Amino acid sequence: MNMIDIGYGNVLNAARIVAIVMADAAPVKRLIAAAKDKNLLVDASCGKKTQSVYVMDSGHVILSARVRVYNKSDDAIGDTNG
Repeated sequence: MNMIDIGYGNVLNAARIVAIVMADAAPVKRLIAAAKDKNLLVDASCGKKTQSVYVMDSGHVILSARVRVYNKSDDAIGDTNG
């Protein structure tokens, strides 16, 4: 099982991630609001500004304060937060 570090000691199962999107777009904000209404929102940003939004195959939406860069094989190749 390949786990992805999303910051502050939180990890996600990489096989269950459907999409990773930036949090500043209006459609993503609507996605976050819809997930909150359905009780499918998990805030893993620890009070920091949300930068990445992970959409899971279960319908859960995970908020993260960390921005990661991925290549086509889904291996992390960099972290923009140092």
